[in-house]
Amino acid sequence: MSFLDTLIPKARAAARTLVLPEGHDPRVMEAAAKIAKQGIAARVIVLATPAERAKTRDQVSFEGLPVQVLDYLNAPERERLMLKLLELRRAKGMTPEQARDTIQNRLYFGNMMVREGLADGMVAGSIASTPDMVRTAFQCVGTAPGIKFGSSCFIMDLARPTPGGQGVLLYADSGVNPNPTAEQLVDITVATIRTCQALVGGQARVAMLSFSTRGSAKHDLVDKMVRATDLAKKRVAELGLDALVDGELQADAAIVPAVAASKCADSPLKGAANILIFPDLQAGNISYKLTERLAGATAYGPIMQGLAKPVNDLSRGCSADDIVGVAAITVCQAIG
Repeated sequence: MSFLDTLIPKARAAARTLVLPEGHDPRVMEAAAKIAKQGIAARVIVLATPAERAKTRDQVSFEGLPVQVLDYLNAPERERLMLKLLELRRAKGMTPEQARDTIQNRLYFGNMMVREGLADGMVAGSIASTPDMVRTAFQCVGTAPGIKFGSSCFIMDLARPTPGGQGVLLYADSGVNPNPTAEQLVDITVATIRTCQALVGGQARVAMLSFSTRGSAKHDLVDKMVRATDLAKKRVAELGLDALVDGELQADAAIVPAVAASKCADSPLKGAANILIFPDLQAGNISYKLTERLAGATAYGPIMQGLAKPVNDLSRGCSADDIVGVAAITVCQAIG
């Protein structure tokens, strides 16, 4: 059973409402129908004007499905969301006129729906860029309590388990923060633990990665991961999370028990990490792509995390089925 197959029953049982703001994309319309038919969301709201809906009406039917096509430019919710956005952004200099213009942006409209509880989560990015997705989500939805820095992870559904027996790994941060500080890495670690527990379940086993294992090399880059490890352990203990954190570790010491026994025999992970925290975006992004392309893993993400409510990004080359998969992830994130 694939990772995604394990999520769909959870999503069905959750009975959440999902908003898809890019109704001008035929792939989104197709995905909305599939999400509703599979029961992944109890209700799907698609933001689209009447003209946009007319273009796909002959190809995609919502008859008998819990799908609402909402004309966001003329919706009754528009004024309420505009006023909330103004309240939220007034301190940053937003004027009433700017708020009225901004709420006509479908990403802002969708994010404000999530913030105001009109939807439990949002999936977009088939047309919008990742920077636009990240900016609007953090401006509107904001970060979760105790988290200052948002981040992302990739869920790697492996073609074969790691030597430590893990079939699914989480890579973070692989999509948002270019060069996080040690303090930012702590937020990334906590957010990834929560993502793991919401989507995979079980104990989170976190490896803070470096090119050094337990002081085998000396460098400022290693020092950052040593400090991040110490701070992350303290935060995890304070929060009472069901997680083990160890570092700094090289990748092989994190996922290969025999290597761990040789390099760091006292590691609580014992070479069976299921979360890999990378020192920077270059390392994380390169690693997920290599794992996907050379090891035949299926990569889900970037999954945005650390937000107060779930909002997720799509690749602009995504298929309708890809959107369905991210929708299931988003609904499951909303459960916690």
